[in-house]
Amino acid sequence: MTRDRSAYINLRRRYEPERIGLVIIAESPPASGLYFYDERGAPGEPLFAALMKQLDPSQPRRATKEVGLREFQRRGWLLVDATYEPVNKLDKRSGARVIERDYPLLRDDLATLTPDRSVPLVLIKKNICQVLEPKLTRDGFRVLNRGCLIPFPASGQQRKFHEQFGAIIANATEG
Repeated sequence: MTRDRSAYINLRRRYEPERIGLVIIAESPPASGLYFYDERGAPGEPLFAALMKQLDPSQPRRATKEVGLREFQRRGWLLVDATYEPVNKLDKRSGARVIERDYPLLRDDLATLTPDRSVPLVLIKKNICQVLEPKLTRDGFRVLNRGCLIPFPASGQQRKFHEQFGAIIANATEG
């Protein structure tokens, strides 16, 4: 079951932090209907599980998604999708067109969330990094990737995801 953009954003809003410290930009909700901010989902969903591990590596899995989402919110982290039209079943070119088409919506969403554009952004997935980093940087957002293409944490890419995401976060907190 896929939802429309406003339904996804309404789910996200319930868990938006009062003070945002980090915005993570992912590709899109998957065509399967699963969604990061849908607390009815399983805590083992790949992106959710990976980001929970980034919050606290000593706690491998949250009891429920709601518990994890509240911790994500408490830490000031927010996940935003580049588009709310599922693109994971589209070919690369078609997916890129949807992401390009929806960039103004993403830019405006981010500008509302971080009006002074000072909140750091981390981009996840190669295509998102390649398509959006130049645009977001040009539009004055603080993208932490600096050319680092963080893979989606599935299909054997979990370790690489954790190494790269963790290094970016560590560099941001040191500097």
